[in-house]
Amino acid sequence: MTGWTRRAVLGAGALGALAACSSSDGGSPAPTPSSGGASSASGPVPWDRLRRHVQGTLARPGDPTYDQVRLLANPRYDGEHPLAVLSVGSEQDVATGLTFARDHDLPVALRSGGHSYPGWSGGGSPRALVLDCRPLDDVSVSGSTATVGAGAALAHVYEGIGGQGRAIAGGSCPTVGIAGLTLGGGVGVLTRALGLTCDAVTSMRVVTADGRLRTASADDEPDLYWALRGGGGGHLGMVTSFVMETTAAPTISSTYLEWPFDAAEQVIEAWQQWAPAADARLWSTLKALGGTTHTSGPTLLLSGTWTGPSAGLDAQLAGLLDHVPTPSVRSDHVRGYLEAMQAYAGSGGRESFAATSHVAYDALDPAGIGDLLDRVQAAQDSGLKEAGISIDALGGTVGDLAPGDTAFVHRDALATVQYTATFPPGDARTADAFVHDFRSAMTPHWGDHAYVNYADPTIEDYRSAYFGANADRLAQARATYDPDGFFDQPQDY
Repeated sequence: MTGWTRRAVLGAGALGALAACSSSDGGSPAPTPSSGGASSASGPVPWDRLRRHVQGTLARPGDPTYDQVRLLANPRYDGEHPLAVLSVGSEQDVATGLTFARDHDLPVALRSGGHSYPGWSGGGSPRALVLDCRPLDDVSVSGSTATVGAGAALAHVYEGIGGQGRAIAGGSCPTVGIAGLTLGGGVGVLTRALGLTCDAVTSMRVVTADGRLRTASADDEPDLYWALRGGGGGHLGMVTSFVMETTAAPTISSTYLEWPFDAAEQVIEAWQQWAPAADARLWSTLKALGGTTHTSGPTLLLSGTWTGPSAGLDAQLAGLLDHVPTPSVRSDHVRGYLEAMQAYAGSGGRESFAATSHVAYDALDPAGIGDLLDRVQAAQDSGLKEAGISIDALGGTVGDLAPGDTAFVHRDALATVQYTATFPPGDARTADAFVHDFRSAMTPHWGDHAYVNYADPTIEDYRSAYFGANADRLAQARATYDPDGFFDQPQDY
């Protein structure tokens, strides 16, 4: 990229689908770091001055912590070498860091959990000052209200909120940052029962491009509040904390089903008619996966959560199971909210992969199902470790709000879709080609809608794909809160 001056990028967190956590796509290799200090248009950058004026820690190349704090969740970006990483210790540190970057004409990358698909929170292309808010991870609960630091990882959020007998809807990956997840909307295993993560937000603290710390809510800065609930991160400011309305923690019945791949056509046809219209307390994801880890051929599996009475799960599943072959594997569990979210979290390990997305508004016809299955079958000979598709049901409580009530526009969609490919250490091109070819094959059936938290730099009309009719209002908010274009990530509005 060229022409980057005084610009900021942020990678939004996302719910991992095929790989446990690491979500990425399309990043460029970083330049080799130099041993000297960076220079701005006005001369050498006085990094020591910044270091003296923050509570947090500034890590520069050569510092003992630099090679740890610069890393993202996805190892494919381990070659990124930002100018510096400021691990902020307070809201004021964010304001100080942004002002410093403006004064010295530095690009800035904003980071919550470090799960940006394209690696935009790495600060390596162009080399940037990373503002890392992961130290802002306090979680407190008072009555039904939770205050959550923007850098809190989901595992920590669930411990803090679930430990008090309360709940919010969120993703399953334990290391995703709450800010990235929430700012793009926030889909996860309780989405249909409790809504998007952003729907729980009643206010947030945010530092805008002018260095001002603002509170955004329905009453204060309402346009900013609207835009930050589904518009994605990195365009309007850096959020430092959220106030969220929680619900009583439910008991969660979870189910895992698996079928041989020759049942996939029937199961996909039945699932897409059943899952988005099921009782709002039932959420499910359907995955079709191939690759070298599936030595006997591709597999089809379903994972689901039910927050109603545990005895009612069988009746809910009957709407699907009565119309498909009997699963070859079924496993059910009943757990409390915190225990269930911990079980979904898995190991949280780092694994290189590529991904992109669709948002599906229409059920697939037989030709669409055929194209989907052909692409999964092709994964077997791709050399990829695991590659395929994950279709996550929407509907339920998501549709209680209108598409224009928040910046997340896809309220009436049937499902979000992820195409993901994990690969051995080395060249990412095969994985990138697989996920993009898969998306291209399904575009005639699902159109071009996509989810901003699964950002893909190759989507040309991304404003329409991510935001639809909400794009113009987002652009107006941008003109109000960042009139000079300080925050300018590659997919801007």
